[in-house]
Amino acid sequence: MTAEAPAGAASGWRGGIGQGLAYGALGLPLAFVALPLYVILPNYYASEFGIPLAALGALLLGARLLDAVADPWIGRLTDGWFAHSGRRVIVAAVIAAVVVAIGFRALFFPMVTGTASLLAWCGAFLAVTYLSYSVLSVLHQAWGARLGGDEGQRARIVSWREGLALAGVLVASVLPSVTSMSVSTATFALTLALGVALLTRAPQPRVGDGAPAPPLMFEPLRTPAFRRLLAVFLVNGVASAVPATLVLFFIRDRLQAPSFEPLFLASYFAAGALSMPLWVRLVARFGLERSWLVGMLLAVAAFIWALGLGAGDVVGFALVCIASGIALGADLTLPGAMLAGVIQRAGHGERLEGAYFGWWNFATKLNLALAAGIALPLLALFGYTPGARDPSALSALSIAYCLLPCVLKLTAVALLHFLWLRPPAGPTPALPETVR
Repeated sequence: MTAEAPAGAASGWRGGIGQGLAYGALGLPLAFVALPLYVILPNYYASEFGIPLAALGALLLGARLLDAVADPWIGRLTDGWFAHSGRRVIVAAVIAAVVVAIGFRALFFPMVTGTASLLAWCGAFLAVTYLSYSVLSVLHQAWGARLGGDEGQRARIVSWREGLALAGVLVASVLPSVTSMSVSTATFALTLALGVALLTRAPQPRVGDGAPAPPLMFEPLRTPAFRRLLAVFLVNGVASAVPATLVLFFIRDRLQAPSFEPLFLASYFAAGALSMPLWVRLVARFGLERSWLVGMLLAVAAFIWALGLGAGDVVGFALVCIASGIALGADLTLPGAMLAGVIQRAGHGERLEGAYFGWWNFATKLNLALAAGIALPLLALFGYTPGARDPSALSALSIAYCLLPCVLKLTAVALLHFLWLRPPAGPTPALPETVR
């Protein structure tokens, strides 16, 4: 599965910091808005406005389900914009950016009072913000995939996008606590405007001639290579999302080191961002698939080490965060580059990138839901509750945080080996003339 179709010929990509920043800059504000929506908003509405957690949880679940289900349809719209003209793509990006900036600001500064009115306000602007955010995300990913290139180039393109996204996560995790939500929302709006402006100066993907794109939203699911890659991506994604869901419980109760949360999280995300050039270099030597496999095995080694940690093991867990952060760099850089190759080899380059990334983002959001749906009920079943100090409850927490991700990661390793490195035998369809 490592043979390459020639580059998509659309790319003016020559590499370098200027082009990398021009394309990747939009990743920073997109990640910046994602963290507050998922982490800060629930606590904000509960503590500032007294919204009941049960009602807030139901509202957030509904908004997130709407967001996930909408992604394939957003992908279809994105393909239509690319099929029409570059101008339409930019106009769509500008409109989506304005909407998401307004929605994000409105969520944290509601103009209504009362529980029912606040819930209605939050629900309406969550839907608006999530959907416009998803439009920008899918458009940005499809733009990068349309730049084409060999494995190394695709990995570099994705690493710029995801590396700057990790920078956005770091900023979003610190800024609200050291300034205010007013400053944070203004910072987001400014970085978003800069990201869209820089995108207009990035290497331009080839776009259509104004003819409508064919209605092929479900075509990616009919592509065997995409189904195989998606299976690996789903299992590996759940494996990564489980510890992300449980990490604060592990720090506070197993390690009993809540004051070190910022250090642990910063070391994790910084290691992920700084490791991306390393993974790009490994791709040049070993290829995308084997490099991703190395990243998965590194994550397994890190979490096996974490299983032996207990109260006060701050240095040991900081090393776990660094090692698992380096593995995160592989998860963020390599699967997206592999997907771009699948699109090229299937003959869908410059036509269906949006559809593929719509389903890809749907799977990403499904990972988060599955992780919570698997890990949290298991913990409750084995007697763990937040704040527990009972040895059996803490053992259950360690098993869920450390061993469950290892089992899932090793399953993903097996799937990558058998479904991708040694795919099922079958006829290989001829590529269209345009991608040979």
